[in-house]
Amino acid sequence: MTTAFDTTLPRFLAIAGLALIGGCAQEGDFGRPAPGAWNTLIDSTGSIAARLRDEPSSPFPLTDDEQQLRDRAWRFLMPAQGRAAFLDVLANLTRARVLPPNWREYDIEGYHDDLLAGSFRSPVSRYARLSDDATADGRLIPPFAAFAARVIEADKLRLHSLPFTRSLNDDDVRNAAMRVAENRCLIAWVRLETGLRVGRYRYALEHFIVEMPGREAVGAERAVAFLDERRQILAGLLPPEAEARCGLVRLEAPLVGLAPPVVAKY
Repeated sequence: MTTAFDTTLPRFLAIAGLALIGGCAQEGDFGRPAPGAWNTLIDSTGSIAARLRDEPSSPFPLTDDEQQLRDRAWRFLMPAQGRAAFLDVLANLTRARVLPPNWREYDIEGYHDDLLAGSFRSPVSRYARLSDDATADGRLIPPFAAFAARVIEADKLRLHSLPFTRSLNDDDVRNAAMRVAENRCLIAWVRLETGLRVGRYRYALEHFIVEMPGREAVGAERAVAFLDERRQILAGLLPPEAEARCGLVRLEAPLVGLAPPVVAKY
């Protein structure tokens, strides 16, 4: 059976291919999207596409905190690995919600495969890259969580004020509820992706230890453990079932970050 999404996906892939000609998604400081026509265009298109799929999407202007939340989510919703530009563009389209978030596979193995795909002078550089990526992700979680908490508190105020505001019409109330759902689903999405990052990094580390054992594995294990510890900050922001309610997870979603450390002491 052909769905509306099945017929729409080739069009989006064609758009992504054209985007490669003009340049890939532009990245700014701290892994956030750089201001530019391309990033602005796909963000606007993403909101329209989300509405067509009946996903939470509100036309209300973003508050400063909501904009910061979206900027800081960028790091976690884009690929951690240096994949082909085409896949980077597709991930950017997913981040902007032009494509639904559950269109892509979890791909736990991809990060490891990409680190070994290119040429490198020493295995030390592969361990260093893994450590740097995991540490950078871990350091960016607290500021993201701080903005997420502020947005959640503002949304509570938004919802509490609805019964006392008589000038609002049904569309206003619906758009307010949509913005709250949109914010919470974005936070849930980042929470899910950070867990997947831990799974990808740990998979890479476990295979590195077998493929090219070295003392650098100890530092890499600490970096992954640091990220796994930091991601717990996101756990209390939303109920445990938030990812499922937002349609972000499937029944076959892998369990990540649960394996014990595998690095032996030297």
